[in-house]
Amino acid sequence: MAKKSRGEPSPPDPGLQRAAGNVEPEAEESLKERLVERADPLVRRFQRPVARVTGWAKWVKDLRPYRVYINYSYSDGNLRAAGMGYQSLFAVFAAVWVGFSVASFWLAGNEAVFDALVALINRAVPGLIQTPTTVGAIPQDELRNASSFGWTGIIAAVGLIWTAIGWLYYTRQAVRAVFRLSRDTTSYVLQKVRDLGLALVFGVLFVFSALLSILSTQALTLILDLAGLSSDSFWTNAAARFSGLVVSVALNIVTLGAMFRIMSRVAIPWRNLFFGALLGALVLAGLSALGGLLLGGTYKNPLLATFAVFIGLLLWFNLISRVILLSASWIAIGMFDRGLSPRAVTPEEEAAERAAAEHEARVLVARSELARAQDELAAARWFSRLAAQRRVARAEQRLNDLLDGEPAGPLGVGRPR
Repeated sequence: MAKKSRGEPSPPDPGLQRAAGNVEPEAEESLKERLVERADPLVRRFQRPVARVTGWAKWVKDLRPYRVYINYSYSDGNLRAAGMGYQSLFAVFAAVWVGFSVASFWLAGNEAVFDALVALINRAVPGLIQTPTTVGAIPQDELRNASSFGWTGIIAAVGLIWTAIGWLYYTRQAVRAVFRLSRDTTSYVLQKVRDLGLALVFGVLFVFSALLSILSTQALTLILDLAGLSSDSFWTNAAARFSGLVVSVALNIVTLGAMFRIMSRVAIPWRNLFFGALLGALVLAGLSALGGLLLGGTYKNPLLATFAVFIGLLLWFNLISRVILLSASWIAIGMFDRGLSPRAVTPEEEAAERAAAEHEARVLVARSELARAQDELAAARWFSRLAAQRRVARAEQRLNDLLDGEPAGPLGVGRPR
């Protein structure tokens, strides 16, 4: 083996050559071929599992529940639900106190209605009213003794109006965001009047549901008595619970429907509205039935013992707000799939928007004609420049006429100049 002389340069390192990019094309191609040849078995080994996982991922992304949650997350649903839950925590206490204060004279002689109303409220908001068998934030005896609408009732009424309107406002904006709509442009005063009317309607609807629950329970008890079953039998209790569940679902359907279509001013077809509200109502009814189990861990936590009821209510309202927005997202995805617009516009607003779009199209055409005429003027020579100048003048005149005669926008005002 011949020895390398001291002055003879050492052969280049292939690794350094590849790093510096000094490898010949033939060597580079052979290197790639060797790498591909060695990696080919590994690629074939993982090709089918990767294709299978990719197919599963595409299948999951096409599922409606997945797209509903993505739309909910895209609209900052968790953040908006947290704000709705926080606002509703303050509204519910004032609402309960004002409601029982106003109806105290009527409820004083109707113990069954009072108990049914308390049961209905606790079914909707577990842990709100304290009864002999349940833990709650408001003692039942305090509501029973709310026999006058004094200073406490007035203060609570003011708080109710403020917090209820605030909760309806935040809920409206959250629902419209789920439908990818901008803020409601209705006048401020009209919004507040409409929100106050909806709050009163919801309260009356709640009392009506309590009466309906009593009537349905009494009717079922009468039917079971005629069938020879005692009032303490399993079937009697099951029928009473079922009737209460039906009333709760019906109340939730009406409430969610009014919340999505009327309060939020979203143009939802009745079919989409019914099935979306029904889905949300069933989930809310299921959560109400499991409310004690869901909040039991909060009440038993020694670190939260002092504020367990309030923290439990805050968690509950946050969960309810998420269900509301997810129901709205379910309706929104169904409408997007069918190509339906959720914007609620009057015929006058629709005509104004169509006229504005046509006007914008005419302006674009006029600007294009003016640009073409100016290009022809720049390329014109000698006597042809006179005709090109006249074409530019006519194009400028048409554009100015269109801009001066700009139609009013959807709100009745044109764009500022």
